[in-house]
Amino acid sequence: MDKSNNLLWTEQFVVQASDTDCRSQAKLSFILEILQRTADAAVNALGLSLEKMLDNGMGWMLITLDLEIRRMPRLNDQLTVHTWSKGTKGALWQRDYRIYDKNDVEVAVVRSVWALVDIEKRKILRPTAIPVPVNHYSGDSVGSMPDKATIPDDISLQAAYPYKVRFSGLDSNLHLNNARYGEICCDALSLEEWGAKELKRFRITYVQEARLGDVLQIQRSALTNEGIYMQGSAGDKVFFTACLGF
Repeated sequence: MDKSNNLLWTEQFVVQASDTDCRSQAKLSFILEILQRTADAAVNALGLSLEKMLDNGMGWMLITLDLEIRRMPRLNDQLTVHTWSKGTKGALWQRDYRIYDKNDVEVAVVRSVWALVDIEKRKILRPTAIPVPVNHYSGDSVGSMPDKATIPDDISLQAAYPYKVRFSGLDSNLHLNNARYGEICCDALSLEEWGAKELKRFRITYVQEARLGDVLQIQRSALTNEGIYMQGSAGDKVFFTACLGF
């Protein structure tokens, strides 16, 4: 952490056996979880704890995330996650991350877009609604605000499997936790595909909240030059679009 102004926040993690897949590599959902935990700690340090946000009827909603992986962490790796609020554009907030191993080698970089929402009305709030002052960090930048993950018109999707939102997937805002979407996307690939591929990038846009009892029909494309495209939908309602790059 940058103790002089708290603008750059740092958290440390060790990859445990439960955080890895059958290849002893960190699960995508684990990467998403430690990003979420680091952001939560950074916001908490500003005096805006989860409890205070809920008392104010507010919550953070992740809109888009773009994760670029230099090297997928492995079992027992010691990781340091750096994060900072880069700034706002309209009602949207950008948060960047860098992840390093114990040798200070960068293993991943992330750009993300968030919105502050009224959790009762499900309405996006302006940045001025936040009840504590937030200063942005200009000492580093992963890049500009990421574009939404979209499915190109010429990409054909095929049914992969249905996913039902159950109690174990819910977060404090009563919707499917952001990290669970990493598991949903990874489960759409076969073991043979994972044996032949190394994940290098993950892009996702959360279009609609998935709530208890919702059944998402997970669809995927074949491998393209950009990767494998994913979508979760129910009828005409799209919950998320994503792309796994290899």
